[in-house]
Amino acid sequence: MAKSRCESVTRYIIPAVRGLIAKSLVEKYGFSQSDAARMLGITQAAVSYYISSKRGSKVSKKLEENSMVMEIIMSMTKKIAETKGSEKADIDLCEICKILDDYVNF
Repeated sequence: MAKSRCESVTRYIIPAVRGLIAKSLVEKYGFSQSDAARMLGITQAAVSYYISSKRGSKVSKKLEENSMVMEIIMSMTKKIAETKGSEKADIDLCEICKILDDYVNF
C-alpha cells in the first residue's frame, strides 16, 4: 500500500523543516541547542543531530534549493527567535506542500 502524501510529509518534511529552523536558531540567532529545542518542543539531542546533518539532511538540502520554501521557513524562524518561543509559530505545512507539489516527489 502506498503512503499518502501527508504521511510522507510527516515522516520527511516536518523533520527537515524543524532541522532548518533549529540550525538557524543556533547559528544565526545565537540560541543554545537547549533553548532551540525548548522553543521547538524537541530534545537537545535532536537539535544536535539536525545541526550535524545526522537527521533530515537529505530532504533539508532539497528544501534549501527552493527559495519560496526557505522564505516561509526563515519567517517562522524569525518569529520563534523574536518571541523566544513564547508565541506559537505554526509550521505552515500546507503552504510548503503546495510549493513542493511538483518539486519533491515522495
